[in-house]
Amino acid sequence: MGFTLGRYFLSRYLSITFWMFLGIFALVFIVTFTEFSSRTSGLANYNVQDALTVSILRVPMIMLQTVPFVGLFSAMGTLVSLNRKYELVVARAAGISAWQFLLPICLGALLFGIASVGILNPIAASGFARAEAIEVELRSGVASPGNNVIPWIRQTTSEGDTIVGAQATLDEGLTLVNASFFQFADNGDLTRRIDAERAYLRDGYWELQGIRQQRGATEIVENGFQIKTNLRPEFVQERLAQPETIPFYELPGKIEIARSFGLQANAFAMQFHSLVAQPMLLVAMTLIAATVSMRFVRMGQSAVMILGGIVAGFLLYVISVLVQAFGTAGFVPPAIAAWVPVAIAMFFGVTFLLHKEDG
Repeated sequence: MGFTLGRYFLSRYLSITFWMFLGIFALVFIVTFTEFSSRTSGLANYNVQDALTVSILRVPMIMLQTVPFVGLFSAMGTLVSLNRKYELVVARAAGISAWQFLLPICLGALLFGIASVGILNPIAASGFARAEAIEVELRSGVASPGNNVIPWIRQTTSEGDTIVGAQATLDEGLTLVNASFFQFADNGDLTRRIDAERAYLRDGYWELQGIRQQRGATEIVENGFQIKTNLRPEFVQERLAQPETIPFYELPGKIEIARSFGLQANAFAMQFHSLVAQPMLLVAMTLIAATVSMRFVRMGQSAVMILGGIVAGFLLYVISVLVQAFGTAGFVPPAIAAWVPVAIAMFFGVTFLLHKEDG
């Protein structure tokens, strides 16, 4: 196939992908802004400008979840549009096989996947972290109900055992919002509870701001209080930070540091391998789209075939998420959990097309 025709197919795919991505972006922004405004409009600090800022900062993170479906629908839309205008018929009549005119579309899917990982992911990670900080400020230090469910952390120092929890985290888990510290004696009795508006993990201690201690019937408020800790930032980040909020380029370093301290870092590793596999996942989605979108329009049943492609793409996404959950939990190596669904989808698409095109 000539360069001109290949460039034409590639430009058609990229154009449809751009407009579909832009349309979904606008829809997600409207829904996010409406939902956020309904939750926070009653707050004293609420204003439309902050609501717009938080919404626009959160949209890239949501768009990352839609990238596989955007790739699937873009490939289906490209092939269906080329088919309805009989351009694929003309290409076949000129001796061009399905593999040849699918190559530019697969290349476009690969480029889209690389852009989503290399450009969209860092923007989404930093934007989401900033949005969380703005929402906490809007709520005057009170975290969103049901948001950022934080596991409890136990530390043991010369001062005894301390259990640490919080309503929300910032700075990849190194800043706790509405934190609670429960200190226990050697016999297991609770000796003191300290509540703090913010807790910052420093080198060897927690720095607490806006703490409230109950001593008898008197509540004492202090700033600059410190609690000794032996927790390393790498351990706290591995336990508290959401892997999705860490940019792709920082994941390898955090995985290496966490493992150097004896931590498995399965969640970080799963996120890293999932992002590495995402461009090939989009290529697999393109092959699935090709199996249902290249039927000659006059032969009918196109709606049923397209619905089958959507169901197949959805099942692939669900299986990928399910296997990733096993990888995060440590039941399956993260690399295998990320690549096996992609490989199965690729084999399925190639096998179906070989049977359909080459007999």
